Amino acid sequence: MKTLIKNGRIVDPSQELDAVMDLLVEDGVVAKLGKNIKEAADEVFDAKGLVVAPGFIDVHTHLREPGLEAKEDIVTGTAAAAAGGITRVACMPNTKPVVDNSIIVSGIKQRAAEEGFVHVEVIGAISKGEQGKELAEMGDMAQAGAMAFSDDGHYVDSARTMTLAAKYITAFDKTLICHDIETELNHEGFMHEGVVSARMGVPGVPAIAEDIAVARDAIIAEYTGAHVHIAHVASGGAIDIIRAAKAKGVNITCEATVHHLTLTDEACSSYSTATRVSPPLRSREHVEALRRGLKDGTIDAIVTDHAPHADEEKDVEFRKAPNGFCGLETSIGVILTELFQTKLFTINEIVAKMSTNPANIFALNAGSLKVGKNADITIIDLDKEWTVNSAEFYTRSKLTPFEGKHCKGKAVATMVDGKFVMRDGVVCKR
Repeated sequence: MKTLIKNGRIVDPSQELDAVMDLLVEDGVVAKLGKNIKEAADEVFDAKGLVVAPGFIDVHTHLREPGLEAKEDIVTGTAAAAAGGITRVACMPNTKPVVDNSIIVSGIKQRAAEEGFVHVEVIGAISKGEQGKELAEMGDMAQAGAMAFSDDGHYVDSARTMTLAAKYITAFDKTLICHDIETELNHEGFMHEGVVSARMGVPGVPAIAEDIAVARDAIIAEYTGAHVHIAHVASGGAIDIIRAAKAKGVNITCEATVHHLTLTDEACSSYSTATRVSPPLRSREHVEALRRGLKDGTIDAIVTDHAPHADEEKDVEFRKAPNGFCGLETSIGVILTELFQTKLFTINEIVAKMSTNPANIFALNAGSLKVGKNADITIIDLDKEWTVNSAEFYTRSKLTPFEGKHCKGKAVATMVDGKFVMRDGVVCKR
């Protein structure tokens, strides 16, 4: 099967490439890249006026399977990813049961290969049951193909456990993804501690809850030499700590979510549970600090932290709602609207943060359109105007803080292993 993508603007940071070219896909890989390719193909896709980028990657997704399928499952979650222009997701282990052994890792990978619309990487737990006490079978999970390890949703309170984990994973050349919010400070609040929380009468989570946790894990990374990746950074203070650690040569990377880069705690003023998330949406000064960190390279990747819940779980009082909301189908559009159309970031920078960098951080065979690489491709119309309408989502969860948002820029086609899995917003049948 050959597909020729004609006249597209190829944006590929892995090759420092930004030019109008043709791209030939054959048998699931990039076969040729150049001007005016004449080779015959089974299909010709005219990408004139569109950006053709290496497939976007979300390394922080909750697919909820096994055990929590009322919220999401592999089929609906990967369909949502395809619809949003994302070709690869990495799913977090806080399922039921927790992904803390190789059998579950293998099971998720097999089901994703059989029924998923996009590639699925599996993140195993650091500790058994995500209890933070006894190390999980990380070696076995690594051999079964786990991409990294995290107790996401939980801070590993024990410095001893975290240090042992860091020492242990160096033998497998894997990464610890840290959910860094100090437990006691985090459990005292429901949103960012600041002027808005005071006005609303809602107890807040101070930014130092992140700073304290990030500082500890940066020290552990320096001590052990392990690769530590800080998940969903939302505090300006944490960014400063990570920047300083990188300057010292510590093996540390980090990510920021779409919502932490584009929303402030003012969004919580309506008491909508669509704005309940951990870490909480923080004040404007923190958002600006994140954007500076994204620009200067302190923040390596942009993620969604797609965390769907069943409708009845979120249809409660603000304080009682679980943290999280869906994000796979809005991420590219919101980032393009808020960061690209405002001229804060170039399309090249955005592709790097949402494709090339995540692939490099976790040593994935992705994030590049070099000849011979997997033909995982995201095609974007930078000028397409659209409005977020959750009724059209493929994810099971329909609650989003971006409901009704007018966006400019959208993925119009998604290709995985050389096959289109989405065209014009419609997910293709398997």
